[in-house]
Amino acid sequence: MQAVEACLNGGIRVAEITMTVPGAIPALEKLAGRFGGKMLLGAGTVLDAETARISILAGAEFLVAPNLRVATIEMAKRYSKAIFPGALTPTEVLAAWEAGADAVKVFPCGNVGGPKYIKSLKGPFPQIEMAPTGGVTLETIGDFFRAGACAVGVGGELADATLMKEGRFGEIEERARQFLAAAAKARA
Repeated sequence: MQAVEACLNGGIRVAEITMTVPGAIPALEKLAGRFGGKMLLGAGTVLDAETARISILAGAEFLVAPNLRVATIEMAKRYSKAIFPGALTPTEVLAAWEAGADAVKVFPCGNVGGPKYIKSLKGPFPQIEMAPTGGVTLETIGDFFRAGACAVGVGGELADATLMKEGRFGEIEERARQFLAAAAKARA
């Protein structure tokens, strides 16, 4: 709750609660109740249609997955929610897009070339919106946008477990400002 509030105070208006977090669904419900009109909240690591539905009912406005499952995309569309399924290879990226993805989460992007990989994928797929995760840092965020990413996913580089455990939410807020400034500079 405090980490999301710190991100909001730092200017970030989108947050994703991953389903790997213990108590993710109750946390999503609380966040939706508290920040619903101020922030776009989503569920991450949504592996199947059942988790997608539960997440949507808890308040998720968008879904992110590390994998491609057509049934999960169909569930998101049934509820008119945005979906960003995960893909890595060109075949998976195209399959996700053709199945109805709003954007394709290219994961784990940092492990396979980062921004250079996005640029390579955008060559044959200029029409496909891509949102890389993994390897996005303050130093690389601009490169990802210049390579053609429509959005990026940032986790531990923004709100790492140590900062949260130690209650250093002011640092998370400052990192949020830094990431927004770096993204704005890259998009200018």
